[in-house]
Amino acid sequence: MWLVTTTFAAAITTAIWYISDGARKTYKIGFLNLILWGSAIMIFVDHVIGYLTEGGEFIETTPNAILLSIILVIVAILLWELVLLIQDPKGVLRSYR
Repeated sequence: MWLVTTTFAAAITTAIWYISDGARKTYKIGFLNLILWGSAIMIFVDHVIGYLTEGGEFIETTPNAILLSIILVIVAILLWELVLLIQDPKGVLRSYR
Protein backbone atom coordinates (compact mmCIF):
# COMPACT_ATOMS: atom_id res chain seq x y z
CA MET A 1 0.00 0.00 0.00
CA TRP A 2 2.91 2.35 0.64
CA LEU A 3 3.91 2.11 -3.00
CA VAL A 4 0.43 3.19 -4.13
CA THR A 5 0.12 6.01 -1.60
CA THR A 6 3.60 7.43 -2.19
CA THR A 7 3.24 7.26 -5.96
CA PHE A 8 -0.19 8.92 -5.77
CA ALA A 9 1.21 11.73 -3.59
CA ALA A 10 4.14 12.13 -6.00
CA ALA A 11 1.77 12.36 -8.97
CA ILE A 12 -0.29 15.04 -7.20
CA THR A 13 2.79 17.11 -6.37
CA THR A 14 4.01 16.74 -9.94
CA ALA A 15 0.70 18.12 -11.21
CA ILE A 16 0.94 21.03 -8.75
CA TRP A 17 4.54 21.66 -9.78
CA TYR A 18 3.57 21.66 -13.45
CA ILE A 19 0.50 23.90 -13.10
CA SER A 20 1.51 26.43 -10.46
CA ASP A 21 4.42 28.76 -11.10
CA GLY A 22 4.09 30.20 -7.60
CA ALA A 23 4.37 26.77 -5.98
CA ARG A 24 7.48 26.12 -8.02
CA LYS A 25 9.29 29.30 -7.08
CA THR A 26 7.89 30.35 -3.71
CA TYR A 27 7.06 27.07 -2.01
CA LYS A 28 9.80 24.92 -3.59
CA ILE A 29 7.34 22.15 -4.42
CA GLY A 30 10.04 20.56 -6.58
CA PHE A 31 11.88 19.50 -3.42
CA LEU A 32 8.78 17.69 -2.13
CA ASN A 33 8.38 16.23 -5.60
CA LEU A 34 11.91 14.82 -5.51
CA ILE A 35 11.41 13.36 -2.03
CA LEU A 36 8.19 11.61 -3.02
CA TRP A 37 9.39 10.30 -6.39
CA GLY A 38 12.65 9.10 -4.83
CA SER A 39 10.68 7.29 -2.14
CA ALA A 40 8.29 5.79 -4.70
CA ILE A 41 11.17 4.46 -6.81
CA MET A 42 12.94 3.08 -3.74
CA ILE A 43 9.74 1.37 -2.53
CA PHE A 44 9.08 -0.04 -6.01
CA VAL A 45 12.57 -1.58 -6.16
CA ASP A 46 12.09 -2.98 -2.65
CA HIS A 47 8.76 -4.57 -3.64
CA VAL A 48 10.17 -6.05 -6.86
CA ILE A 49 13.18 -7.59 -5.13
CA GLY A 50 11.03 -8.88 -2.27
CA TYR A 51 8.50 -10.34 -4.69
CA LEU A 52 11.17 -12.05 -6.79
CA THR A 53 13.07 -13.51 -3.85
CA GLU A 54 10.26 -14.39 -1.44
CA GLY A 55 7.07 -14.34 -3.50
CA GLY A 56 3.79 -13.44 -1.85
CA GLU A 57 1.80 -10.26 -2.38
CA PHE A 58 3.26 -7.43 -4.39
CA ILE A 59 1.10 -4.79 -2.71
CA GLU A 60 0.16 -5.26 0.94
CA THR A 61 -3.19 -3.98 2.16
CA THR A 62 -2.84 -4.71 5.86
CA PRO A 63 -3.58 -2.03 8.47
CA ASN A 64 0.14 -1.77 9.25
CA ALA A 65 0.94 -1.11 5.59
CA ILE A 66 -1.74 1.58 5.40
CA LEU A 67 -0.41 3.23 8.57
CA LEU A 68 3.15 3.08 7.22
CA SER A 69 2.07 4.71 3.96
CA ILE A 70 0.41 7.57 5.83
CA ILE A 71 3.48 8.02 8.03
CA LEU A 72 5.78 8.07 4.97
CA VAL A 73 3.80 10.87 3.31
CA ILE A 74 3.65 12.83 6.59
CA VAL A 75 7.43 12.54 7.06
CA ALA A 76 8.02 13.72 3.48
CA ILE A 77 5.80 16.75 4.07
CA LEU A 78 7.53 17.50 7.39
CA LEU A 79 10.96 17.38 5.70
CA TRP A 80 9.69 19.75 3.01
CA GLU A 81 8.32 22.13 5.64
CA LEU A 82 11.61 22.02 7.54
CA VAL A 83 13.47 23.04 4.38
CA LEU A 84 10.95 25.84 3.85
CA LEU A 85 11.51 27.09 7.39
CA ILE A 86 15.29 27.01 7.01
CA GLN A 87 15.40 28.66 3.58
CA ASP A 88 12.49 31.05 4.26
CA PRO A 89 11.76 31.83 0.58
CA LYS A 90 9.22 34.57 1.36
CA GLY A 91 11.41 36.20 4.01
CA VAL A 92 8.73 36.00 6.69
CA LEU A 93 11.01 34.76 9.46
CA ARG A 94 13.76 37.24 8.58
CA SER A 95 11.37 40.14 9.10
CA TYR A 96 11.08 39.26 12.82
CA ARG A 97 14.83 39.66 13.48
